[in-house]
Amino acid sequence: MHRLGALLASLLRAGDLVVLSGGLGAGKTTLAQGVGRGLGVRGDVTSPTFVIARVHPSTVGGPALVHVDAYRLSSLDEVDDLDLDASLEDSVTVVEWGEGKVEGLAEDRLLVHIARPVGGDVPSGSDVDEPRTVTVTTTGARWDGVDLDVLATAVA
Repeated sequence: MHRLGALLASLLRAGDLVVLSGGLGAGKTTLAQGVGRGLGVRGDVTSPTFVIARVHPSTVGGPALVHVDAYRLSSLDEVDDLDLDASLEDSVTVVEWGEGKVEGLAEDRLLVHIARPVGGDVPSGSDVDEPRTVTVTTTGARWDGVDLDVLATAVA
């Protein structure tokens, strides 16, 4: 997941919205950590569950990473209260548990769904290293012609 996140970061630019979905322990935060490493941002990218959102400024002159956990948000109004759209144009925004909640923030976005093998969810932060199935769905003209095949090298 770290490697996949770093490879994904190579495709991202300011204004991009990435929505992560998958069960508990699927690897959403780990993927976000890889994106942060790939973007060269400051600070540890950790689960923002209790603070809802964290901003990680770039150390290399690129876009900041806005890392959001929408798990505890129950409505689109609560997402709007975060004012994520205020930083969306200047940052890469990665939202865990955002499916069905944040799509209205941007016409162009990636949905990254991470599925664990049968046997299900494990507690976040565990050291279980199981294969995952990752599906990336693009929405909007921003992603027309972008070669996502580079992401397949994460498993190599």
